[in-house]
Amino acid sequence: MRDCDQFPTEGEQLPLFRGRGTPEGSYLELLRLKRPADFCGTAYFGLQRDDDEKLRLTLGVDFRTIDVPYVGAKLFEDMPGRHVDIMGVHRVWIEHAYGGYWDYVDFPLKDAMLEEIENWPMPDPDDFDYSILVTRCQEWEQYCLVVGNAGLGDFINSTGFLRSMEQVLVDLIMDEPACLAYFDKKLAFQLEVTERIIDTADGRIDLLWMGEDLGTQRGPMISKDLYRKHLRPRHQQVIDLGKAYDLPVVIHSCGSSSWAYDDLVEMGIDVVDTLQPEVKDMAPAYLKATYGDRLAFHGCISTAGAVAYGTEQETIDNVRETLEIMKPGGGYALSPTHQLQDNSPTENVIAMYEAANMYGWY
Repeated sequence: MRDCDQFPTEGEQLPLFRGRGTPEGSYLELLRLKRPADFCGTAYFGLQRDDDEKLRLTLGVDFRTIDVPYVGAKLFEDMPGRHVDIMGVHRVWIEHAYGGYWDYVDFPLKDAMLEEIENWPMPDPDDFDYSILVTRCQEWEQYCLVVGNAGLGDFINSTGFLRSMEQVLVDLIMDEPACLAYFDKKLAFQLEVTERIIDTADGRIDLLWMGEDLGTQRGPMISKDLYRKHLRPRHQQVIDLGKAYDLPVVIHSCGSSSWAYDDLVEMGIDVVDTLQPEVKDMAPAYLKATYGDRLAFHGCISTAGAVAYGTEQETIDNVRETLEIMKPGGGYALSPTHQLQDNSPTENVIAMYEAANMYGWY
């Protein structure tokens, strides 16, 4: 399960492109619909469990997320059997047959009223170490450098970690001042940290990444009117920050979210991410035909599909068929629809990357 509310985190997707300094072209050019995909993926063996960078190098991942560590005082007390992060979110580790994941519990702001929200600790943007940014950007200058993550500008999901998903949805309908005040308090913090990262990086950032899960498996999470009333004005602030620095803006949105794409285009979104093909109005052919002239795409390879439950050949066929639909005209980055889960066989994951390398050429 992704950790949306810890700001910032490493990017969660694995696009299959060579770095932006290579003769074959760049991820950024793909987003601008200038040229077709150029994939690079290879099987890996012998990596250490936590060697994320070597894994990215081995698979040919083109993204590197530029983040800054929190160096301020502890804002919340430790709790036995819980991980409590700098936002006050409580998590417990849940083991299952394939491995495990962090789940959200306790919801400490579920019943909070406006005064408690106003007094809830929020990290100070001054308490992050921005001094590492230029060096990190220089080390990764051949890659597509990203600021943000799926939790930047995300309100429903990440506020639900503290208030519960049910309560947040009720709050939106009821115009609850406490919830809306938390939205704005968190957004102000995120915008300040993000702008400081962009400024300090001094022109080296390539993309701004934000998120909001707007869909269920069957349709919209909320009505379009409710989106336009409470979320669109706040999302616009994140998009405007990216545009002020001439950065393409990517939005992560799980579920059936294409109902909001016309609004997102109007707002200035350049790329939509996740694209779960099994849910309503998110099939690759539908997205390409309906929005391919206005948006670029990142995702489409379902983490609940062949890569998790199929054979190697079925995984290869899924990649090939998706590429045949999405490649024409460019504007597509092949990627899992989310973090690959523990139940995805390694053989299938490697087959996905190798198939991308095999079929991603023109």
